Amino acid sequence: MKKVPGPIVLVEPLSGNTSLLIKVNEVLAVRRSRYQEIMVVETEDYGRALILDDYIQSSYYDEAFYHESLVHPAMVTHPAPRDVLILGGGEGATLREVLKHPTVEKAVMVDIDGDVVELSKRFLPQMHQGAFDSPRAEVVIEDGFVYVKRALEEGRKFDVVIMDLTDPYSSEIAKQLYTAEFINQIMKLLRGDGIMVTQAGNSFYFPEAYDMVLSAVKANFPVVAEYNVWIPSFGYAVNYILGSLKYDPRALPAEEVDKRLADRGVKTRFYTGRAHVALMNMPMYRRLR
Repeated sequence: MKKVPGPIVLVEPLSGNTSLLIKVNEVLAVRRSRYQEIMVVETEDYGRALILDDYIQSSYYDEAFYHESLVHPAMVTHPAPRDVLILGGGEGATLREVLKHPTVEKAVMVDIDGDVVELSKRFLPQMHQGAFDSPRAEVVIEDGFVYVKRALEEGRKFDVVIMDLTDPYSSEIAKQLYTAEFINQIMKLLRGDGIMVTQAGNSFYFPEAYDMVLSAVKANFPVVAEYNVWIPSFGYAVNYILGSLKYDPRALPAEEVDKRLADRGVKTRFYTGRAHVALMNMPMYRRLR
């Protein structure tokens, strides 16, 4: 964030060579936690936004594109997800989308930074919409790496695991959670027909980091689907990688996706059956040299 004569401007890195300039109307909160700098601001084009170490994580005007695309392809592909683990997602929007599925009996959200959760509860009500207070939600402030290790030792099992972490190239916190070894631990947490999904940064600006995550998922899951969606406040299309032990999201027709959403009473703003099919068929953005 830079204060210069005139408006406040957030300089958000897209790569080492390109940045996005975002006009900020008001700074609502700034806190340096043990792990990162946290800001909540009002922007001109994207509404209220959560920023971690100069990267926008979510903004009011476009967060549905990101969170619905992260959550629902995996949740809809699984016929009856009961136990869901979310790693990251401190603003509570991923938790909100998971809890829309009435099949879910318990959604565990694990975030390393309690300050992010605290500030989100206070300043980002449109993001979480009370999800933190749901009796079906369990919020754990802990390193996801540590939580997963303990959950394995305790024999816990999940139907869906969703990784809503900072990008593998934007934070030292998250890097160890994108390795093949850690994805293997996630696979072992799943029931026999389980599904995991992770956001994986951007394959155009950071192809090496994206390929690392893709290889990690492919090394552990027989079914792997890649997809991406443009997020205006990110300045690029964010990539997602889904790994499944049984069900293939690419095999679901639009009509079946819409039926499952309707049967479960899930209301969305962006994700639909047609959007699902489009996501599963969109090629990845790569540099064309």
